[in-house]
Amino acid sequence: LEEAAEVDGATPFRAFWQVIMPLAAPGITTAGILIFINAWNEFLFARTFMSTNKTAPVAIQSFAGASEFSVPWGDISAGAVVVTLPLIALVIIFQRRIISGLTSGAVKG
Repeated sequence: LEEAAEVDGATPFRAFWQVIMPLAAPGITTAGILIFINAWNEFLFARTFMSTNKTAPVAIQSFAGASEFSVPWGDISAGAVVVTLPLIALVIIFQRRIISGLTSGAVKG
């Protein structure tokens, strides 16, 4: 497709911008959203390497250390819901982009 655009008189930049980018946009968007969700839910690296700032999963885990003999299940559940809501909103907003990015390489027929 890129060579066909260049044969039609498009510059390499114009061929990239008008032919390649529209084809790659769903895949790039899907990859970005999935990487964001993976980073948002990361626990091990955040727990190990961050000493002053805490990510949301590490902060929720620290709720359980408040008392030695009891677990504040209500606080942990509320924190989990608050952390999950932005991800749910993100997936609902970009649902069509995610599906088109995941299926862009599939055979359509």
